[in-house]
Amino acid sequence: MTLSSPMPSPAQSDSKAKRNVAVLVAAQAFLGAQMPMIFTIGGLAGQSLAANACLATLPISLIVLGSMMAATPISAIMQRWGRRTGFFIGTLGGALGGLIGAYGLYYGSFSLFLLGSFFTGFYMSAQGFYRFAAADTASDAFRPKAISYVMAGGLVSAVLGPQLVKATSQAFVVPFMGTYLAVIAINVIGALLFFLIDIPRPTPPAENAPRGRTRWELITTPRIAVAVICAMVSYALMNLVMTSTPLAVVGCGFTEGNAADVVTGHVLAMFAPSFFTGHLIARFGVEKIVALGLVILAAAGAVALQGVDLNNFFIALILLGVGWNFGFIGATTMLASAHSPEERGRMQGLNDLLVFGGVTFASLASGGLMNCSGGTPVEGWTSVNLAMAPFLVLAGGALIWLTLRPTETRA
Repeated sequence: MTLSSPMPSPAQSDSKAKRNVAVLVAAQAFLGAQMPMIFTIGGLAGQSLAANACLATLPISLIVLGSMMAATPISAIMQRWGRRTGFFIGTLGGALGGLIGAYGLYYGSFSLFLLGSFFTGFYMSAQGFYRFAAADTASDAFRPKAISYVMAGGLVSAVLGPQLVKATSQAFVVPFMGTYLAVIAINVIGALLFFLIDIPRPTPPAENAPRGRTRWELITTPRIAVAVICAMVSYALMNLVMTSTPLAVVGCGFTEGNAADVVTGHVLAMFAPSFFTGHLIARFGVEKIVALGLVILAAAGAVALQGVDLNNFFIALILLGVGWNFGFIGATTMLASAHSPEERGRMQGLNDLLVFGGVTFASLASGGLMNCSGGTPVEGWTSVNLAMAPFLVLAGGALIWLTLRPTETRA
């Protein structure tokens, strides 16, 4: 009789996961800096190039549209050739987007600038898979913490990105061109990090292996449907308000530096809670944390509606970031536990397609609400924040519906 080898302890089984998390945290910190950079100046640059002020945030919309369209192909590539290949494609898109965006600014071409924004969306899509990659090699106990730690890497990007905007936005005669050149460098250097990642390439399924549920069966599963709705609402509303914030801050008489500082506070608030969000989920349950996130998003809108002092912008955007963190990380954790490994590529690609579809609509609506729904920046800012209400009701209602269902019918 032979003795079976002892089961590895959770600490041993998560050693590879912790290494991967460290790489992904570094990627989120360094490569992720390009997103607050572009979101800080994208609307302002668009406003300077567009013939119609209502289209000022169209560059941001094109970023999110590119992310939405790239989500399913990148997910399929990762499923077949591994996470590393997908992440390299993301950095290539980010570098190309920066290059075309810089050319668009140099030649004063709004169309060229929009094309660059579209390619930037490829990086945004790949970055969205960092959180899923963190869960790939993690144990059930470590998974929510792994997702949270990777999201926490955004703390560095929250500081680095806006500071790079201050250092580069006026570095050349053409405003903002220096920022887009810095984005190219970030992608080229940051791509080297992915040589250190160690996530096994998915094994091709055997002919008789289970194929999992279809996309329709997945999205009509109650727990998955609610997770996707809450992720869509959390991300879309965050983007709706954040996209128009620089326009509102500058429009209300403050400086571009003030706008960058507000965005810094917002992005810090997006990622700082990640150090304990996973612990809160493990202790109180994912549904309660998602619900708390929705309540905080509502509080952000309420503060924004109280006035347009600089403090109002700071407090509202900080609450917006915290609400997004709880809502989005909670929804991601809910989704990650609701599908099987063979369904991973199919479900994660579908999730990000739907999430970034909602974000595309929100970012496009943001410019229209901000610049074309009232005669003044204050009226536009009010319209942006009032638009949050129906979507918060939708997500809150879906979450209540799920929690009231019998436990055995949720999954």
